[in-house]
Amino acid sequence: MGAVSTPTTPPSVPTASSASSACAALVRRAIERDGGWLPFDRFMALALYAPGLGYYAHGSRKFGHLPQSGSDFVTAPELSPLFGQSLAVAVADAFDHTGTDEVWEFGAGSGALAAQLLDSLGERVARYTIVDLSGALRARQQERLAPWAGRVRWVDALPDGIEGVVVGNEVLDAMPVQLLVRRAGQWLERGVTVQPDGTFGWDDRSTDLRPPVEPEGPQDYLTEVHPQARAFIATLAERLKRGAAYFLDYGFPEAEYYHPQRHMGTLMCHQAHRSDDNPLVAVGDKDITAHVDFTGVALAGQDAGLEVLGYTSQARFLLDCGLAERMMDAPLAERALAARLIHEHEMGELFKVLAFAAGDAWDALGFRQGDRSHTL
Repeated sequence: MGAVSTPTTPPSVPTASSASSACAALVRRAIERDGGWLPFDRFMALALYAPGLGYYAHGSRKFGHLPQSGSDFVTAPELSPLFGQSLAVAVADAFDHTGTDEVWEFGAGSGALAAQLLDSLGERVARYTIVDLSGALRARQQERLAPWAGRVRWVDALPDGIEGVVVGNEVLDAMPVQLLVRRAGQWLERGVTVQPDGTFGWDDRSTDLRPPVEPEGPQDYLTEVHPQARAFIATLAERLKRGAAYFLDYGFPEAEYYHPQRHMGTLMCHQAHRSDDNPLVAVGDKDITAHVDFTGVALAGQDAGLEVLGYTSQARFLLDCGLAERMMDAPLAERALAARLIHEHEMGELFKVLAFAAGDAWDALGFRQGDRSHTL
């Protein structure tokens, strides 16, 4: 695919190197104010979103193919424009069945997916609204989406009512999570402290919190719970008066998420295209994510009045939306990149798609073959 241009970082936005130590200092002050212990979800929120200092709030480049570009990871729209072209088929289908013509994208990254959807859908999109709290990313999105400037807008908060099709690609995994530890049969909440040498460390405290299901077996167990993701879906359901919502992310249904063998949890960090499981170092310099509990997300949507349109693997969804036919017409190099979207050992199986409808559901494109809603 064509490289996404990376404009010069605006002077008012700190770079990663200048923001990292300041972000760590901010976290230390927060820990001190809270009596020496900070729940992990609050630590994660500061590390990722502290204004001007968190990972998503400063000017480093996040998205790209290779570490030489200064990026940390690649997302599906960055990998191949065929991703957005295929998703556009599902969005057009949702437009047809809901009578809407606006796209709402949460966490638009570099703007690559927005560009692909706008290009593919053409005049069918009357307005494209981006909800993104990162000023640094917003500047890059504005440059990338300049050809559609008249139809694209940015908002910092949701209005009371939304009519349109909501899209969120790798949004839910970046929402802060709480960490729970089962040790000797007792559940504890994991938080962050400051060690005598000034570094961050773990500390587990008693809690009434529990995962939605008790993992089988007596073994010690580390996992995450997702109150912020569930609250986000509930708020979205309250505001989505007419339309649909598509969320694409890596994760599992509840039975797999809290499987006895997944005893080390799913928390992961990404920096320079390398992964590690220690969020307590390089605070503000690297991404922190957790896999999505899709059962919890689906239940949050249903409890708030949404209908589940479908749930399936990314591979099955994209193939149902015509990816294979687009690959046949693409150059060899483009086909090779697009294949990573559907290969089982790449994004095809680990990534899932969950869709909701506000109002009556329909036989939605993307889920007509291989729907897995029964596994949620």
